[in-house]
Amino acid sequence: MAPRRLLLVGEGNFSFAAALSETLDPSTSITATCLQRPADLARDPLARENLQLLRERGTEVRFGVDCTQLVDAFELQDREFDRIYFNFPHCGRKAGVAKNRELLAKFFQSCADVLAEEGEVHVALCRGQGGTPADKPMREWHNSWQVVAMAALGGFILSDVHPFSCEAVPGYKCTGYRSQDKSFHVEGALNHIFTRSLPYEGLQPRISRIKLGGQWFSFLEPEVLVGKLNRGFLEAPSYHPIKTINEKLIAELGKAFPLKRLKCSSPLLPQGDTGVLTSCHCDILSSAFWISLREDNSNFESLTGGTTQDMEDFLVSSSELSLPKHPRRDSKEEAQKGMYGQAKVCLRPSLLVHVQALIQAPDFLPGSLYILSGPVFQKCRISPSTMPAFHETLFILGFNKNLKDGCLQSLLDHLKGILDSLLTQTLLKGSKLGSSVEFVFQPPGEDYMITVKSQNFGPDCVKDLIIGSVTTSATSIIHKDQCFVCVSMNLDLLAMLVWGISDWRMLWTFDNRFLKNFAPGKIEPFKSYSLYPPYYVHDISFWLDTNKRFDEVEFHTVARAVSQDTVISIQFLSRFQHPKTEQVSLCYRLTYQTCDKALTQQQVASMQSQLRKEIQQRLHVTPR
Repeated sequence: MAPRRLLLVGEGNFSFAAALSETLDPSTSITATCLQRPADLARDPLARENLQLLRERGTEVRFGVDCTQLVDAFELQDREFDRIYFNFPHCGRKAGVAKNRELLAKFFQSCADVLAEEGEVHVALCRGQGGTPADKPMREWHNSWQVVAMAALGGFILSDVHPFSCEAVPGYKCTGYRSQDKSFHVEGALNHIFTRSLPYEGLQPRISRIKLGGQWFSFLEPEVLVGKLNRGFLEAPSYHPIKTINEKLIAELGKAFPLKRLKCSSPLLPQGDTGVLTSCHCDILSSAFWISLREDNSNFESLTGGTTQDMEDFLVSSSELSLPKHPRRDSKEEAQKGMYGQAKVCLRPSLLVHVQALIQAPDFLPGSLYILSGPVFQKCRISPSTMPAFHETLFILGFNKNLKDGCLQSLLDHLKGILDSLLTQTLLKGSKLGSSVEFVFQPPGEDYMITVKSQNFGPDCVKDLIIGSVTTSATSIIHKDQCFVCVSMNLDLLAMLVWGISDWRMLWTFDNRFLKNFAPGKIEPFKSYSLYPPYYVHDISFWLDTNKRFDEVEFHTVARAVSQDTVISIQFLSRFQHPKTEQVSLCYRLTYQTCDKALTQQQVASMQSQLRKEIQQRLHVTPR
């Protein structure tokens, strides 16, 4: 393993470099730099002493190095530093926050050219300068140096922050701007540690192929679901927390009930299969994503720019119970409906669509707990606890009608005990769980909502979070003497609560650092590698088309797609009706923020501009 290479910029009297060189492993090399020339430091006895120590230890010292132009200071073979330090940057004299922000922005952009791929940038700032909640007290954003926003301009995210202690580096003496006698006030100072963000590049919808009933089809994935199809979180090789929580649930329920695990079918439902939705949850169908399949007999290699997904194996159920494959229309019906060569399908909005097929099967066994797990997709409003794609697990228990009350209560008691146990495993270690699981009865039927009182989405946001449902209304014409209980659980929300993950988007990140938080068999609080990401607020107003109904859910969906899920909040501000034309205008406030990537004001402005174009085209409104 190559020795670590450290770069120190903006050194004043070189006391930090001298102190650091004493504490580090001999295999670690230090390059200490400053903007001044040697003659500028000649009058400082402490600087001369430290420079002599550094030379005796073989430390490289460079003068006249501009930290905003690091690429010019080092040849290509001398770059790739593992860590870059910049202690108490300042433009000097009475430079305002704007000038110092500019210094930080140019510094971070410069670091991107000379930092190793997994390197760190350490920036120490005086109390309040950073503008993050870690500062005590926290300055108003406009009056701070906005360090996380400036770092984003260089493609960096804040991964850690802790108090800066001079005592931790014996011999370090902080100086003022350009080694002036008056030093900076370091009491309450913080050391901010930044790492590279994944590049924020616009992901394009992929072309996928699927085999249904022996025929190959291709389709373009919905823009709003880019990066969320075929991720395989529940598959065998995965150690994603969603799989971990699902396996723990199933293992515990297996101690009380005989289990029948089923293999999940394709998430695509042909138009003829959606009738099952209308009989159980009409509102689910209205939230489904509809896509067009095109008959495709091409070779795999011909799909340029896309991916090929052979889902035939997903259409085969487990040997324990036969799930019906999606039926194909005959050519006469296809011709009548204009469907030959093209089929209309929706992405499965819930696993509940499979309930009827399961309980009508002749080999369905009462007393056994049938389990089906897989991804589902729903259009929804933007909020901290709603997501267009998540993983659902479905438990179905059949029993004799005479035993209904006892069997239902037994299942609910076991489920409550398991969930309470899971949700309290990290409670003493920092979990934000507020109370235990409750089953809230939903009149007039016999259904329940599974809720947890949670602070997981902010300290001032205590809410009853719905993580699942219990329904008892399903009936079977094959097994008329049986009652059925269906328990649906949102595994994504459950995983968030168990590990203390505050943002559902983190579950879908492509950043490898996310999965490093999760050791097999262990449940410990999640530690985010992206702290206090900046947020940007933009308002948008538009005139409605008097001849078309405005669909607010569709507005949220378009915002999700255009922003690639960086819009975290859409707040309705006002409604205005023109006194003469009676035309109606709506105004909304959008908040943009990422959870795992660097996001800049310029990128957000571009998204906002694109959103104005998209809503005009898709929703037939006129932006103001």
